[in-house]
Amino acid sequence: MNATFPVPLPGTTNTLLWAQPYEIEPAAADQLRNISALPWVEQLRVMPDVHLGKGATVGSVIAMRDAVAPAAVGVDIGCGMAAVRTSLTLNDLPDDLHSLRTAIEAAVPLGYSGNNGTAPILRTDYRLNRAFTNLLGRFSELRAPRIADRESKAASQCGSLGGGNHFIELCAAEGDEHLWLTLHSGSRNIGKELAERHMATAKTLEHNLGLRDRNLAVFLAGTDEMEAYLHDLWWAQDYAMTSRSIMLATVERVLTDWWSEQSAAPVGFDEPILCHHNYVATETYDGVELIVTRKGAIRAAVGDRGLIPGSMGTGSYVVRGLGNEQSLCSASHGAGRRMSRTAAKRTFTTADLARQTSGVECRKDAGVVDEIPGAYKDINDVIAAQTDLVEVTDRLHTLLCVKG
Repeated sequence: MNATFPVPLPGTTNTLLWAQPYEIEPAAADQLRNISALPWVEQLRVMPDVHLGKGATVGSVIAMRDAVAPAAVGVDIGCGMAAVRTSLTLNDLPDDLHSLRTAIEAAVPLGYSGNNGTAPILRTDYRLNRAFTNLLGRFSELRAPRIADRESKAASQCGSLGGGNHFIELCAAEGDEHLWLTLHSGSRNIGKELAERHMATAKTLEHNLGLRDRNLAVFLAGTDEMEAYLHDLWWAQDYAMTSRSIMLATVERVLTDWWSEQSAAPVGFDEPILCHHNYVATETYDGVELIVTRKGAIRAAVGDRGLIPGSMGTGSYVVRGLGNEQSLCSASHGAGRRMSRTAAKRTFTTADLARQTSGVECRKDAGVVDEIPGAYKDINDVIAAQTDLVEVTDRLHTLLCVKG
């Protein structure tokens, strides 16, 4: 067990931290106190990657009774990770991975881009095609206002990476040196549109008018508004997971085709690990059913497999949950930012980026300086703070990183 954590957040009675209070930026601490003071919040748990978020704090796990706050999930509903272990090892690779990176960038739409229609792999992968068809077949049932005309964009962006901190990586595991594919993505524009529409509705409800922070407006159980939000949220979470599965299968095919030019040996892939880290679930603690929102946190019940990535080029940890109910069976979703994107652009140069990503095949231009490792907390320190929440099964080191 971790002898250091958890610790209480001063000024609250229902909040436990896996970080020292003095390490949390004051604005984030104030945001956490506002969340903890909501009358519907039973428990608030804070992960070691904690930092200021829009509406609600990143790295927070909020358990409410008979209520849900859309801001506690955020606008990237269903954002999360995927990873798969391959049969290849570090010794199989050539020194230059640039051609593999460009092949991935050509196959997966990046940034604001989407597919031309739908993802090409859906024409040959019938399992994924069925999941995608079922997902889009439910689009007309979405309940957010003015959303019907977003269907074609949602279809084209399913299986696309987006920008920001989303990435695709090729990594090597410490020890056995097996290669892994890892991927971080969310629900693209459709998740954002659904979240923003429901957030706007929540702010108009009478029970939210007196809140200290109206961004933390909630829906109450038994109301049409909450039913509509959760209906759309479940769909958006499915969208994000389907999109990740499409991209992972696409990158597996790219790697297979690229490898076939190097060797006649086939590439094998294990069962993938898939996990959300911006999402809602109904869970029971101490016999009480609660609505748990994780914003920048993964579920870490006993045996749950998860991914905790670092920053651009610093690799990831593959973990297994220990089921610590003090943390609401949760763990961090990554390293967590230690400075804003604006501050990172002011602080670092492309030369800094090149130095900090030395040895990694990746972009090193001004467009990704805000994702420089120096803008993030040390992933090793973040893992060390949660030894009572997860056990590490693999430490992955980045060889190649694709950014939007």
